[in-house]
Amino acid sequence: MAGRSSRTAHTVAVLMGGPSAEREVSLSSGRECADALRVAGYEVIEVELGPERGGDLVAVLAGLRCDVVFNALHGRWGEDGCVQGILEWLDLPYTHSGVLASALAMDKTRAKDALRAAGLPVVESVIACAAEVRARHVLTPPYVVKPNDEGSSVGVYIVHDGANQPPQLADTMPRHVMVEAYAPGRELTTAVMGDRALGVTEIVTEGWYDYAAKYSVGGSRHIIPADIPAQIAQACLDYAVRAHRALGCRGLSRTDFRWDDTRGLDGLILLEVNTQPGMTPTSLAPEQAAHAGIGFPDLMRWMVEDALCPR
Repeated sequence: MAGRSSRTAHTVAVLMGGPSAEREVSLSSGRECADALRVAGYEVIEVELGPERGGDLVAVLAGLRCDVVFNALHGRWGEDGCVQGILEWLDLPYTHSGVLASALAMDKTRAKDALRAAGLPVVESVIACAAEVRARHVLTPPYVVKPNDEGSSVGVYIVHDGANQPPQLADTMPRHVMVEAYAPGRELTTAVMGDRALGVTEIVTEGWYDYAAKYSVGGSRHIIPADIPAQIAQACLDYAVRAHRALGCRGLSRTDFRWDDTRGLDGLILLEVNTQPGMTPTSLAPEQAAHAGIGFPDLMRWMVEDALCPR
């Protein structure tokens, strides 16, 4: 098994599946990445992890003869620092962000603290008991309720202006949730590849950019480059790179924004940073890379080579 001293990858193990709420997205991402890595010339081993947390991942990985791991897991456990810690312990190079950046980005509250400290604009929020959120308005509407440590718009509730009743959260929601002020405006996103922002995409949907809109064909339209003023586009590029650095990310990340076009630059708000953007046919980061002249197999090759760089 090759460790961090390796500078050339011949065999790539692609991790996919896992126990999170985003398992199906991970399987789709993983298969797309595996196919592209084969086109790029690598020998690929697809490793589909079961829905049980942890399972026998250590034994599985220890038995593989791979040079690098492509982490296509999403959600808790796969992108929150847990799998990254196992891979560090096994001395296996892996794609995307490391343990600390992964854990920090997945914890929305602590990530906001780091982004705010870097001078980036984020919405105000509080952590509240789910029972209290069901009983009364913790913030004045409009506001958003979401898990503090999930992605892909899993378990998100929007409470609109003038709502009489607080949201009736599902029993599957965690005991404590994030409640944040609603940021109105247009959906924008920017992917960062190493230290380079790739572009700005506007996401257009009929409602809001929920799980179905993200991953269903036809669920949203992606306009790239976004039809926005040059000042706003440049700010998105700048903020995304600064956010990537503030959280200590590496490899590929994607930063999501809301822009209230009635307020100019003051209306641009950073929502969150995704350390492992989706790699499905409808995903945003590969689209931005393609628009920048980087085909999907070339993007995969860059990510593998980046994983092998000394840290």
